[in-house]
Amino acid sequence: LHARDSTCPSPLHRHPASTMQHQSKELNFEVGTPDKDHGISGNHGQRRNVGVAGLHFGGNKRDSGIQRGKSDSFILKDRTSHGTRGNLQPLSDARIRNGIGNKRCHMPSEEEYDYNHYDEPSISRTSSTSYHGLSFSIAGPVQLPESHFRFLTDVVEAKRYAATSLRKVNAKRQDQLALRRSNSASGRQAPLPISVEFVDVKYKLLLKRQPWRVRGKFLEKEILHGVSGHVVPGEVLALLGPSGSGKTTLLNVLSGRVQRNVEGTITYNDMLFKKGLKQRMGFVMQDDILYSHLTVKETLTYAALLRLPKKLTHRQKLERVQEVILDLGLERCQDTVIGGPFLRGVSGGERKRVSVGHEILIDPSLLFLDEPTSGLDSTTALRIIQLLHEIAKGGRTVVTTIHQPSSRLFHMFDKLILLTEGHMIYFGKAADCMDYFSCIGLSPLITMNPADFLLDLANGNISDISLPTTLEQRALESEESKIGSTLQPSAKEIRQYLIDCYEAILEPTEKSSLLELGIAKSELKLGVFRTHEWTVPWWQQFCVLFIRGFRERRNEYLSCLRIVQVIATSLIIGCLWWQSKLQTEKDIHDQVGLVFFIAIFWGFFPLLTAIFTFPQERAILARERASDMYQLSAYFMARILSDLPLDLGLPIIFLLIVYFMTHLRLSTAAFVLTLFSIFLNIITAQGVGIAIGAVMMDVKKATTLASVILLTFMLSGGFFVQHIPGFFSWIKYLSFNYYSFRLLIKVQYNPDQKYDCTSAGCKSLASSAVFHNISLEGGVEEIWAMLIMVVGYRILAYIALRNMRLHV
Repeated sequence: LHARDSTCPSPLHRHPASTMQHQSKELNFEVGTPDKDHGISGNHGQRRNVGVAGLHFGGNKRDSGIQRGKSDSFILKDRTSHGTRGNLQPLSDARIRNGIGNKRCHMPSEEEYDYNHYDEPSISRTSSTSYHGLSFSIAGPVQLPESHFRFLTDVVEAKRYAATSLRKVNAKRQDQLALRRSNSASGRQAPLPISVEFVDVKYKLLLKRQPWRVRGKFLEKEILHGVSGHVVPGEVLALLGPSGSGKTTLLNVLSGRVQRNVEGTITYNDMLFKKGLKQRMGFVMQDDILYSHLTVKETLTYAALLRLPKKLTHRQKLERVQEVILDLGLERCQDTVIGGPFLRGVSGGERKRVSVGHEILIDPSLLFLDEPTSGLDSTTALRIIQLLHEIAKGGRTVVTTIHQPSSRLFHMFDKLILLTEGHMIYFGKAADCMDYFSCIGLSPLITMNPADFLLDLANGNISDISLPTTLEQRALESEESKIGSTLQPSAKEIRQYLIDCYEAILEPTEKSSLLELGIAKSELKLGVFRTHEWTVPWWQQFCVLFIRGFRERRNEYLSCLRIVQVIATSLIIGCLWWQSKLQTEKDIHDQVGLVFFIAIFWGFFPLLTAIFTFPQERAILARERASDMYQLSAYFMARILSDLPLDLGLPIIFLLIVYFMTHLRLSTAAFVLTLFSIFLNIITAQGVGIAIGAVMMDVKKATTLASVILLTFMLSGGFFVQHIPGFFSWIKYLSFNYYSFRLLIKVQYNPDQKYDCTSAGCKSLASSAVFHNISLEGGVEEIWAMLIMVVGYRILAYIALRNMRLHV
């Protein structure tokens, strides 16, 4: 007999056959009141419930059973095996279909299953009646069909497979977390906590004047007007303001990247900026400046090999790279190229995370970011800001500019600086800014994003914003504020009001709080004041930069278009000078023209390519040099030498086609010396192109200058004009074409070689009119002259790079 409340659905129990008969004999009578889900909530009240003890699989195991009655409603039942009392809590049909059970429902793990108790499953069928508010039912066991038994067996196997898969996933996750926590294994130490304090910071920008308009050489424009504040480890300081308010300038000043024309005091643990502090800083620029042909993993690996200290082994540096990839969620795209405007690569959010990872590799104490969420969707932006919070919680100081954050992002900042035209109008906790502006009479009249409200105030826009009495009085007194029939304060008056309120209310409080911060400990000061030293030696810097440069430009130099260009040119030349001979004076002139064209082609081609070397990498060079990743000399040597293996492959293909089609001097020595002369010509031409690009640092200007220089060198090369006036004859000694042409002539022709043989005899090549100003002997002078040019032009390029401004 089973007595229950008539409002509850009839139960249907799933029991092993071995225990059903025993449990059907157990009777229990409870008194209680049903709760919202028709469960028994207590043992007092008007209604009584008689239930059968719970179902079990054996031992002390628990089971989630299924009950069904005449109303065909299913409920879950959780019951222990010992004792005959049970607390039956039925569920409605909708909750069963949605997979929602009461908190006592339990999904046993694989270890909890005892498969010896899975005998023939059975169910109980009930018959019920009601009497004076009580419902009585008689339950008996019913055998399940074989198809139902197979279904239940499949469910058990599915649970078993899920438990096994879950253990594998957890094991993999634990391995990843162990790798993240391997600080001791990778030899890293906790970052030095650094507090940044800045008082009355001013910055003036010097603008060039037009000399015919205004007297004087420069015009001063003040960008920052007495900015003060502080940020301590564990905090994220956001610099907010409209475009042109001075956010990026303030960020550059605080990071030490701008030091000229700066007034005020900026201290790091009570110490002024020193060059050694750069290695404790990370700076993420607004534009993601990365090599487009390198993968994500390669980009971070080369950065780690250059920036992590030399006391770490190569394996430990690679482990640090993998740790950063896991922290930033870049596992899926680690083997994808970065990409560029015309090369498909990673997404914008992934590029931004790679830029952040490039800086957090060194575990910096100070991290500066310039608008890290610009151009990203809300989800990606939220992920980046959450990452910054995790970085700050590790004892680091984070300062970032932000353009227009969502309300969700805004509430994640610890401190906020609001700028307008270089003036501060708020500094303090981000959560308190709305209360401050409400106190001075400025409150939003409608629900809006706090960031939008602040930006409207910084721009002087008062739409949907309440006005204080002071501003209303100024509007009445000002004639410029009349707009139609209403009176509104101008944007300039609103900004001035905000500046006045800040100077009267917040600025004194901030300056007094700076005095109360106290003096930093001596060990923190010494950590900032440490001497500057390179993380890795010069030779290791050169090797890493050489390999990186080679991998970055291999796709460009070995592109199909470039190879087709060289092969097509060589075939055209071979057809035009097909099987040329030295029988007449005219034949000699034609073949000398071929030699001159070879010298010109392999002078112009590498020169025009080398012009783009440093102008295209200016931004990357400036960013990496500002972070002290390597010495400039190591970069310069690696850059000019990494191109040589790529530049010397195409001339071999060219010469193999041209040399035998045009029937030049057929000897092994002549072929090898011709190839050597072309190589020397290429290296010299590259030096000229590198020097032009480094001096101009502008592709358009460099190309214009190169065209003039190439034309001059070609005309003075000794083929077109052989009698140059004396006052301009010095120009040929600066032309590498002049020396390369003469060197190729001496390789191809022998003064004792004969031509124009008749019955009267043969003539020697030395007597030909083509060579009357060229000696066919020697060649050492030309080699030395070109070697001097190879070194001289590169020294000029290095000096130009040394004097280049790092800030872009």
